[in-house]
Amino acid sequence: MKTNNFILKTDSYKLSHWLQYPSGMQKVYSYLESRGGKYPATLFFGLQYFLKQLEGVVVTMEDVEEADAFAKAHFGSDIFNKKGWEYIVKNHGGKLPIRIKAVKEGTLVPTHNVLMTIENTDPACFWLTNAMETMLMRVWYPITIATNSFYAKQTIANYLNETANDLNSLPFKLHDFGYRGVSSEESAGIGGMAHLVNFMGTDTLAAIVYSNKYYDAKGVNAFSVPASEHSVACSFGRNKEQEYFLNMLDTYPTGHVSIVSDTYDVYNFVKTMSSKFKNKILTRQGTVVFRPDSGDPIEVNVKLINILWEIFGDEGSITSTGYKLLPSQVRLIQGDGIDLESLNGILKTVTELGFSAENWVFGSGGGLLQKFDRDTLKFAIKASYGEREFRGNIIGFNIHKDPITSSGKKSKAGQLKLVKSRFDNELFTMTSDDKNFNTWAVDEMDVVFENGEIKRTQTFEEIRILANSFIKVNEAVA
Repeated sequence: MKTNNFILKTDSYKLSHWLQYPSGMQKVYSYLESRGGKYPATLFFGLQYFLKQLEGVVVTMEDVEEADAFAKAHFGSDIFNKKGWEYIVKNHGGKLPIRIKAVKEGTLVPTHNVLMTIENTDPACFWLTNAMETMLMRVWYPITIATNSFYAKQTIANYLNETANDLNSLPFKLHDFGYRGVSSEESAGIGGMAHLVNFMGTDTLAAIVYSNKYYDAKGVNAFSVPASEHSVACSFGRNKEQEYFLNMLDTYPTGHVSIVSDTYDVYNFVKTMSSKFKNKILTRQGTVVFRPDSGDPIEVNVKLINILWEIFGDEGSITSTGYKLLPSQVRLIQGDGIDLESLNGILKTVTELGFSAENWVFGSGGGLLQKFDRDTLKFAIKASYGEREFRGNIIGFNIHKDPITSSGKKSKAGQLKLVKSRFDNELFTMTSDDKNFNTWAVDEMDVVFENGEIKRTQTFEEIRILANSFIKVNEAVA
């Protein structure tokens, strides 16, 4: 059995839906939105990756025969829409008669707004729209990762603005440590490049590969530094930490080098190595970054910054905004237990103690790529409009749900536009029930896919620039 049969990339029950719609059905129009959740807005990203899977011929007669046999065995009855899929092969050459519109990737859109619409372009294939929900719904993952990363960037930007001389280091302040913690290579690639929309530091190499392949990123668009791990540090033994430390400095005499420091006693290690080799560190062309990897992140970083300031403070400075900054040759990186909440907790605490956020770099793994699900931002794809043939006429009608048990799951009705307010440029959703729907306001959603062809592509750099334009210092974060 093929593992890449497009027909079977859907929930089982959707194979039965073609028989369940009202007679005369000709169009199903559906939309994607975030119904709220953890953040007040979403950073739209990742659809282009999925569109590449829909491009060109995606269904063959072999696929149809295989899916038919599979469905009969799976359901124990003949419920599969074999004629419908054969129609797509014969009349559309195996290309999908679907139109998808979407907002530009890299756009920050308030929750509860339409982000994408899907509709069939052939009346005979009305059932295809929501058959594709399962695959297209997975765009929740890159959107959620990009959104979380965006708000982390906004948080760091605010603290740098308050405590540092400038924001020049912002693109490298949150490093991706998530490769080993994700569920698959695909998750690493998709989630990793979603993070790179906002930052330029990663150890997830798949992120660079995916951004090159699916978004035409040019060459290497993210960076890393030599860094040790505990297998290295432990190999020297408890009594040879000095040899381990000097080996790192001598092996990498210039540039940034990250040195894991908590193999035994992190406070003793940082204090001893900093005191003994202060001159070697300060005369080195580059930055020595001490990395704690255990303990309470706030407590550990408060103690370590005080140790480092006691040793290097005479070579440090006070920023233009009045905060203590270590010399550029010394920094800390906290990469254990970092998510948006702990990141904010550390920076809030050290800011209150008078230290600049510039003293830190952060790394994140599970809290960057894995600790999320579709309900983090309550994503849903729902039908909102349909058309039927009735007595020789095409009748358009709204579709929506409004459960009395959950107001948060009420869906939108009608055809939709994403438009900008005339007053403040805030994005909001306009429905076809509005009398100005066809005459007022430009739809921020473009046709991105139609009848097997991708109609709009964006480069990774274009998306980065657009996303960065939404960072505003001193704005409150979720």
